[in-house]
Amino acid sequence: MKLNRQLFITLLSGAACAAPLILASSNAQAWGDEGHKVVGLIADHYLTADVRAQVDSILATDNSGLTATDIAAEATWADKYRNAHRETAAWHFVDTEISDGDIDAACFGHPTLPANTPASGGVAQDCVVDKVDQFSLELRDPNTTPEERLLALQFLLHFVGDMHQPLHSSDSHDRGGNDEMASASGIAAGKLHAYWDTAFVNKLGTDQNQVASALIAKISSTQIAQWQQQTPRDWSLEAFDLARTDVYGKLPTPDASGKYRLPASYVRNASSVVAMQLSRAGVRLAKILNDALGNGAAATSGAAVLTSPFGGKK
Repeated sequence: MKLNRQLFITLLSGAACAAPLILASSNAQAWGDEGHKVVGLIADHYLTADVRAQVDSILATDNSGLTATDIAAEATWADKYRNAHRETAAWHFVDTEISDGDIDAACFGHPTLPANTPASGGVAQDCVVDKVDQFSLELRDPNTTPEERLLALQFLLHFVGDMHQPLHSSDSHDRGGNDEMASASGIAAGKLHAYWDTAFVNKLGTDQNQVASALIAKISSTQIAQWQQQTPRDWSLEAFDLARTDVYGKLPTPDASGKYRLPASYVRNASSVVAMQLSRAGVRLAKILNDALGNGAAATSGAAVLTSPFGGKK
């Protein structure tokens, strides 16, 4: 029987002795540090000057020692924090099943925060969509304490990126691709989830600053206007659609052992999808931060059109 990630985490939670080792091996870090840094750098490009100054000032108060305090490094903070705070593990994804597309069930019915409870103290069984909404409200609220404001910003820098990784917005009863093994020419064999987290990101380049700059140069003002529409729920369902059509839908027939040998066409398409999703995540993260900390003005700069690998889907 295949398990989704939340059930897997729940089943392990009682295994006090084995859990640290097993959980460490089961972590699903959307995009890896490299991709999250790219998202942070793209977002930084589209922040207003005033909002960028506020973001830098808030992040400068981080004394956790888990990351450096620049926006790119802080975009990876939530993964490091999760290692000692397993109650936040499920917040990184939403297991919307490919078979039914029921995001409400995947979000546990959208539990509400208890009265006078900060978003960082919310229930463990919640999803990335709800947490982005909750932390966005906190960042916008002038009555939020400085400590919670920092946490809200740190989680947003990471979670907006998470929800754009197709396998963090979907599941096929395989823990978001963690139970599927894949291989491809020039890439070490590993989990399908890891391929989408890091291997396809690495196809874009190994220097995060250069990758971010190259992606920014291809983002048009029309795309910015389109991408910043709708809500985090819509953005997650958009990533879900990509999981259905591109991640799972384009998989070849597995071999006799159930493993997938990915053809070059799959790798090329996946790299294009990853480039688009990183770009969307950065632009949308900037919108959330500009709206929460500034006057709500959306980013408007852009350059040449970035060609979509999936038929113009927003």
